[in-house]
Amino acid sequence: MPPIAVGPVCGPFADVERIAVLRGGGMGDLFFALPAITALSRTYPRAHITLLGTPIHRELLAGRPGPVHEVVVLPHAEGVRPRPASQSADDAADIARFQERLRARSFDLAVQVHGGGRNSNAFLLELGARHTIGTATPDAPQLERMVPYLYYQHEVLRALEVVGTAGAATAELSPTLAVMDRDRDQARAVATDLGIDRQAPWLVLHAGSTDERRKWPAASFAEVAERAAADGYQVLLIGDASEVPDAAAIAARVSAGNAGRVHVLAGRLGLDGLVGLLAASDVMVGNDSGPRHLAQAVGTPTVGIFWAGNLLMAGPLGRTRNRVHVGWVTRCPVCGIDVTQVGWSARRCGHEFPLTAEVTAEAVYADVLDLTARNPRPRGR
Repeated sequence: MPPIAVGPVCGPFADVERIAVLRGGGMGDLFFALPAITALSRTYPRAHITLLGTPIHRELLAGRPGPVHEVVVLPHAEGVRPRPASQSADDAADIARFQERLRARSFDLAVQVHGGGRNSNAFLLELGARHTIGTATPDAPQLERMVPYLYYQHEVLRALEVVGTAGAATAELSPTLAVMDRDRDQARAVATDLGIDRQAPWLVLHAGSTDERRKWPAASFAEVAERAAADGYQVLLIGDASEVPDAAAIAARVSAGNAGRVHVLAGRLGLDGLVGLLAASDVMVGNDSGPRHLAQAVGTPTVGIFWAGNLLMAGPLGRTRNRVHVGWVTRCPVCGIDVTQVGWSARRCGHEFPLTAEVTAEAVYADVLDLTARNPRPRGR
């Protein structure tokens, strides 16, 4: 496949052997950056690539083939990695030690693909790399080569446009993640423990999100679970430990006659097990959150429920294996504030409501059936 250029492609830098890529955030944020990191690895094949990321990035990529050679966990710092609620202020000494340690590596190229740069560019510059590239709002510290940060741009394409300033075109627009034997083994153990039928099709549901407004109503997920269980699917409700109550509540809504085909796996799977489970499943339905991006990256067909603004920035680019359903709400139903004005400078009201409530379970389940038929998986996992 010939290289694809999202924006202007500049000449590559000379003698690049050490690259640092700054991308904090969650699981989905990692996948937004992976195609760009892959493009860097192909443009600079001799370079060692260090991802400055978060613990979930390190856990997910550990021992896994790909363009990232190592993950160094970022310190808690404003606009780079949010500090925990129990911590009243950033630890300036910890940040300084981190930057000093990274400066000693003498990076040839430092790449910022983490927001508009108000905080992340200043953080990146402290690493002392020979060359710096990234995004920037008008008031952000200046890097050597920059792409203007405009909020409504797809995050994958934004990162690809950034690395284009370092001469990196791409042949891949969608993130991919290798599935390992350890992933399959962990998923198989949990499936066996719960008595999940390996001959039936598997439908994974993820009802969680870090943003309450992105959550499709539990009743809608329960209706999909009911329909799928009645049609013979094994319905697998996933999530982290904090999402166990939501998953259990959805399972409790399913009628007694179909309840035996609905399984709560939330809180039971580590990241490797989640990778293995998604890779073995027929279809995944989820909100705009990390597990949906993970399912897409391991090649599992997905049905995503997105708010329109999030779809612009984070939706899958293809529709053969990844379908989307969209909530078009533009104003808060309580106070009327314009919810499309989002980002670093937007005012957000305190009202929590689902932006995707208008999406119907009937429409979502129709895509589940279609994707299952179009992408048959071998039974007997």
